[in-house]
Amino acid sequence: MTNIHYLKLEWAMLTVAVLGMASCSAGSGSVSAEDATTLELVGDEYERGPHRGRMLREGEFALELTIFEDGVDPQFRLFPYVNGDPVDPSQVDATIDLSRLGGLVDHFEFVPQDDFLVGDGVVTEPHSFDVAVTARMSGINGRWEYESYEGRTTFSQEQADAGGIVVEPAGPATLSETVEVYGEIELMPEGRAELRGWLPGRIVALSATIGDSVRAGQTLARVTATESLQTYSVTSPIDGVVIERLATLNAPTGDSPLYVVADPTQLHAELFIYPGDLAALTAGQNVTVTSTDGGRFTETVIEFLSPMVNPASQRAIAHVEMPNGAGNWRPGERITASIQTGTFDVPLAVRTAALQRFRDFTVVYARVGDTYEVRMLELGRQSSGWTEVLGGLRPGEVYVSENAFLITADVLKSGASHDH
Repeated sequence: MTNIHYLKLEWAMLTVAVLGMASCSAGSGSVSAEDATTLELVGDEYERGPHRGRMLREGEFALELTIFEDGVDPQFRLFPYVNGDPVDPSQVDATIDLSRLGGLVDHFEFVPQDDFLVGDGVVTEPHSFDVAVTARMSGINGRWEYESYEGRTTFSQEQADAGGIVVEPAGPATLSETVEVYGEIELMPEGRAELRGWLPGRIVALSATIGDSVRAGQTLARVTATESLQTYSVTSPIDGVVIERLATLNAPTGDSPLYVVADPTQLHAELFIYPGDLAALTAGQNVTVTSTDGGRFTETVIEFLSPMVNPASQRAIAHVEMPNGAGNWRPGERITASIQTGTFDVPLAVRTAALQRFRDFTVVYARVGDTYEVRMLELGRQSSGWTEVLGGLRPGEVYVSENAFLITADVLKSGASHDH
């Protein structure tokens, strides 16, 4: 390669770097049309024009194609040139067809505006399509086709199955309106018993210790009364577990309980309700109680809603029963709860767990064959299970409902970008 060729290549790369920095700082800036010939890049990158758009060339005729979205919805703009010089856009007829994943085609006609042609519609997200451009001017005809993909990747069915990727069609759903609160599990009053000597005397026998399971009517202590010298039995009034033993053999009964027995199946939760939520709540509403680690949950209902607000904490209390036959819950445990205050039907929804982030958008991934592609969503109301979709996804369109994070990881790894 001659020194002249080296200098031309270095000058082209320097020009691109300068324009790139200008574009980052000032948006879609412009340079003189004669500089367009210095924007030829190396590698797989396409040639960029003075408006940072894609240069499409047919002999002496050229179009610079951009997607402009500064203060407007994304629109195509075409800047025509002949031999590197700008051309009156009214002398050019142009169309663009965008073939999208799934078979949809967006067609655009163009009209002149200032020094460019502007498309007659919005270039909707995602900006991922096969592009076909046609242009005519004074006997010059040009046609260009190229791929412009973003947020797209492929997985074979075997790969998808191995990753646990699940898909389903988007459609109607029933969402629940909820109030989210937290609380604490407590023993119900009838689930705790203090065993005392009913006559003063001396403790002559103890038959249980902490942790022992006992039955209602079971003798836990025997006491000899001081006045009558008769010995009587102290029995448990409930089934449960000994959680405290305060008695000492041969000691007087005293004022303290001899034992405390608790029945761990008789639990309820106290939910802490802020005044702003009280109007939406009432006894009988369904409640989902969840452990703080998210590993356990139970379905129950509000049994009691306090009419009082604690002046110190500014909270009211709601009680819900906590079935605990399996012993999964413990008194004193902190929990969260979701109280269902109503339900509503929506015509189009996706599973909330399917939502992902891509650029500045909340998205799901549509699947067509082995190809997956982002769908930027306009969202409505949301519950823990479902999220209403107002735009960006068609009814019946198949999307990834489980393990969508695997698609996101592959898209980011592949560098699928948003490049105009």
